[in-house]
Amino acid sequence: MTIFVDMDEVIADTYGAHIEIYNREFNGTLQVSDCMGKEVWQCVPEIHQKSIRNHARRPGFFKDLTPIKDSISVLREINEKHELFIASAAMQFPNSLHEKSEWLDRYFPFIHWKNRILCGDKHILRGDVLIDDRSYNLDRFEGDTLLFSSPHNSNSDGHARANDWTEVAQKLL
Repeated sequence: MTIFVDMDEVIADTYGAHIEIYNREFNGTLQVSDCMGKEVWQCVPEIHQKSIRNHARRPGFFKDLTPIKDSISVLREINEKHELFIASAAMQFPNSLHEKSEWLDRYFPFIHWKNRILCGDKHILRGDVLIDDRSYNLDRFEGDTLLFSSPHNSNSDGHARANDWTEVAQKLL
């Protein structure tokens, strides 16, 4: 089975990073629970929204993200049993291509560089399963899909959902 896995908000906690940076820079008290069903930038005063939207353009943003709980161990096991690819839209932000590659080397060294697809649009992917936090990536995928739960997609439906990596393991292993 060929399985594609997104990075941001699936194996790398970008959502939490946005909140952490916002709170540090604006002396905020924003929490994930304040943002359910929304992007982080939608949960702050308008004067701060541009700052949050530009976090991903900052050098180092993608390099220092925290891995999503259990993603490393579950993907290690999936990698042993299936053909696993990391598929991330990495072209939108200038630093992300290099930083995402370094991040994968650090946390997921068992996924060979040849199995890393850092692209502009995921519509080119062909395989059995795509795990992503964005419905628009899943909508065009011709195989099975899993919507990985993230605060921003808490109101989304239309795809089978995995709330965490334990659920992914139950579905795919």
